[in-house]
Amino acid sequence: MGHDHEGQRVSRRRMIAGIGSLGLGGLIAACTGQPVTTSTGESVTPQATTAQDLTSLFDGANTCTLTPATTAGPYYFDADKVRADIREDREGVRLRVAVKVQDSGSCRPIKDAVVEIWHCDAGGLYSGAEAMSRGGGALSASSPDLDPQDDERYLRGAQVTNADGVVEFTTIWPGWYRGRCVHIHAMVHVSDARVLTTQMMFDEALNDRVLAGRPYAARGERDTRNDGDGIFRDEMLMKVTPDGDGYVGAIVLAADPDGDSG
Repeated sequence: MGHDHEGQRVSRRRMIAGIGSLGLGGLIAACTGQPVTTSTGESVTPQATTAQDLTSLFDGANTCTLTPATTAGPYYFDADKVRADIREDREGVRLRVAVKVQDSGSCRPIKDAVVEIWHCDAGGLYSGAEAMSRGGGALSASSPDLDPQDDERYLRGAQVTNADGVVEFTTIWPGWYRGRCVHIHAMVHVSDARVLTTQMMFDEALNDRVLAGRPYAARGERDTRNDGDGIFRDEMLMKVTPDGDGYVGAIVLAADPDGDSG
């Protein structure tokens, strides 16, 4: 819960609004205990907000095995979007993503970790890199992170884990692009370090079902499935169940909080 400079409690709504104005850098600073003040003059302490108790989603998904690490891919950058709903105007099947972050050594949840996710839309495009994800443009060799090429920021966002190590996002089922299976990128920050960069994948029967409908079907037949993807690992599969007009996917990410994947 946030406090102002006199130590008075601020409303939850104002706290969440204040966190949203911090951006990723400010959010990470707040999670390290550094004083962070919003534009309204309030000091805030970020915490995850979830629609319901998500504990049952992680049944059978708990692991203390270090989650496989990957590169951030060609389209990562700090989108400066601290939010749970990352859809913006993107059409697609609704997907709630529940992520639990835990210490790979102790199996304990990691509180106040910052989790970022990003992925392509139903047409295979990444925000900030639309032209590049259509096959145009080139990456800078001087930085591992992308210099954004446009002003779009859809399907990108960050949240802070609660006391159970959990964050929740609302997004859409990702589309696909040439050479890759269907996936979501994730990055975990503890203090000011990137301790895990990984990806999350889906059962192919569900991919077939979702991608056969609108707006995904307009992309045609995809060229790469899980078993043909060089990055895919079984540990990256989300546990997915129906959720109203969409799905909810849960995964445990086990990270070394003293490590650095960046």
